[in-house]
Amino acid sequence: MKTTFLIALILALIPSIASAQEVSEVTKDITLVEILRKGGWVMGALVILSIFTAILILLYFLTLRRSTVVSNRFMNASEAMIRKRDYLGLIAYCHRRGEAVARVTQKTLDFLTKNPNASQPEIREVAEAEGNRQAGILTQRISYLADIGGIAPMVGLLGTVIGMIKSFMEIANGNIEGAKQLELAQGVWEALITTAGGLVISIIAMTFYSYFRGRVQNHTAELEAAGTHILALVGSQLHSGHAGAISQPLRDDFPMRDL
Repeated sequence: MKTTFLIALILALIPSIASAQEVSEVTKDITLVEILRKGGWVMGALVILSIFTAILILLYFLTLRRSTVVSNRFMNASEAMIRKRDYLGLIAYCHRRGEAVARVTQKTLDFLTKNPNASQPEIREVAEAEGNRQAGILTQRISYLADIGGIAPMVGLLGTVIGMIKSFMEIANGNIEGAKQLELAQGVWEALITTAGGLVISIIAMTFYSYFRGRVQNHTAELEAAGTHILALVGSQLHSGHAGAISQPLRDDFPMRDL
C-alpha cells in the first residue's frame, strides 16, 4: 500500500518537476539588461530614480562637510576683526565667504549697523533666526533622499500591480491551458521585478539619508556653537563702550555691488 502511494506521489510530482526545469531553463540565461527590459516603463522610471539617488549621494559627500558650515579660517579671521572692532571689514569678509556661519555673522552685523542701539536679546534673536534658516537649508537638502525612499517602493508596486492585472486578464480570458501556464508564471515574476527594484532603491536612499542626517545634526550643533561664540564676542565689545564704531554707514566704505 505504501509502495503504491509513493509511486502515485512521484507520478504526480513529475509534471511539477518538468515545469520547474522549464522555468529554470527560461530564467538561467536572462541577463540584467533583459530583466530591466521585462520590467516595462516602470522599470525605466526606477532606473531614473536610481541615477538621481546616486548623483545626490555623491553631491552630499562633496558638499556636506564641516568646512562648508564652519571653518577654522573664518572663525580665526572673524575673531581677530571683532577684537579690532573692524565690524565693517568683517561684514565685507562675510560676503566673500560661503560658510553658513558667515551668513549668520553677516545678518547679525547688518542688523547692528542699522540698529546701533539694539538690545542684546534683539541681537540674539536675529542671530538665532538666521542660524535656524541655515540649519533648515541643510536639512531640506538631504530630504530629497527621504522622498526617494518613499516614492521608489510605490513606483515599484505600481509596476507589480500592472503586471498582475495583465496576468489575471489572461486567467479571465481562459488562456491558461498547457504552455500558457508557464507564460502566466513568467508574467507574475516579471511583475515582481519592479517591486524588488523599488525596494532596493528605497533601502539605499534611506540608509544614506540616515547617514547624512547625522552629519547635518553635527554640523548644525557646530554652527550653533560658532554663532554663540561670535555673538558673545560682539556683545563683549558692545558692553565695553565702543559700540559707536559699528554705527558707521556701510555704503560709505563698500559699493553696493559688492553686497
